[in-house]
Amino acid sequence: MKYEIVAEEGRAKSAHVETAHGVVETPVFMNVGTVGAIKGAVSSMDLKEIGCQIELSNTYHLHVRTGDELIKQYGGLRSFMNWDGPILTDSGGFQVFSLTSLRKIKEEGVYFNSHIDGRKIFMGPEESMRIQSNLGSTIAMAFDECPPALADRSYIENSVSRTLRWLVRCKAEMQRLNSLPDTINKEQLLFGINQGGILEDVRIAHADAISELDLDGYAVGGLAVGETHEEMYRILDAVVPHLPRKKPTYLMGVGTPENILEGVSRGVDFFDCVYPSRNGRHGHVYTRYGKLNLFNKKYELDHRPIEEGCDCPCCRNYSRAYIRHLLKAGEMLGMRLCTLHNLYFYNKMMVNVRASIRNGCFEEFKKDMLDSMRNGGKEEEN
Repeated sequence: MKYEIVAEEGRAKSAHVETAHGVVETPVFMNVGTVGAIKGAVSSMDLKEIGCQIELSNTYHLHVRTGDELIKQYGGLRSFMNWDGPILTDSGGFQVFSLTSLRKIKEEGVYFNSHIDGRKIFMGPEESMRIQSNLGSTIAMAFDECPPALADRSYIENSVSRTLRWLVRCKAEMQRLNSLPDTINKEQLLFGINQGGILEDVRIAHADAISELDLDGYAVGGLAVGETHEEMYRILDAVVPHLPRKKPTYLMGVGTPENILEGVSRGVDFFDCVYPSRNGRHGHVYTRYGKLNLFNKKYELDHRPIEEGCDCPCCRNYSRAYIRHLLKAGEMLGMRLCTLHNLYFYNKMMVNVRASIRNGCFEEFKKDMLDSMRNGGKEEEN
């Protein structure tokens, strides 16, 4: 991987990243296709049209259904889903957090009961790396535990220590896998994950420790899982300066447009979140004037697109009234159109973020966008 910072403004940075599967310009939003597809009937071809640079899929979910070994036989996930760009695979570590009732954590790894059929599954650092190697993703995430943000100090300290030991094992296994003759992507990259809840001292010590491992990139995990936005920003202020600035920084699972803009200003390169697709499937759409709920009756005769001037496939062709009709009728097309619009909105926002950093006006852009979105739709209603 080649990572080159091309512009900086304060702590915000914009970089040019060359990978085995193509170039990524940062800051970037990764479109979340958990099982190799965006929920809301969005295809790989759609991703190209709406400006997606890099897609994200999930190791645990692809392992339990359809199976990573089958996908390897098909040539890897990129071939399987017909996507020729970069892919980042999450490690399955978040499911250690989200499937609390179905797992047991041990030093060797995590024992799960599948959320699909209840069968027993074991996943540790080596297993996660092997699954991600079978998927052939561009970037693999280290296996970790995402402790609850508000857990007590002793739990978080023990969890973070184990996550560090797991990271050392992940790195060794990744190096071994990349040397094998039948590995799909011998240049697979490894990102480590910083954890520590909202404890600054634990976060900083962990960031310093993982930085010494000289990984391809670094993520901040365990945020947007129960803490306030102010606590999230405080942790980013404390932690990001302790991660290598000349390597990619990834804020996992975040978030709203406001969260992303605040993350960029603190030096973050990569973002992902299910909000655009999840909200779209419920008729909630993003505009520069804030979020609209298209189920509202006031849109039933509204001839305008979701957002005037938007060039997404939805806004180019359909009115709010028609999309509301589809949503009310339970038609999948309504959910698809809203999801396409939201993903386009996020991807286009990142285009503008990159341009503003490279033109030296990011803080002005950020202020204008936040002011507009916090306006509550007053201008949009006029």
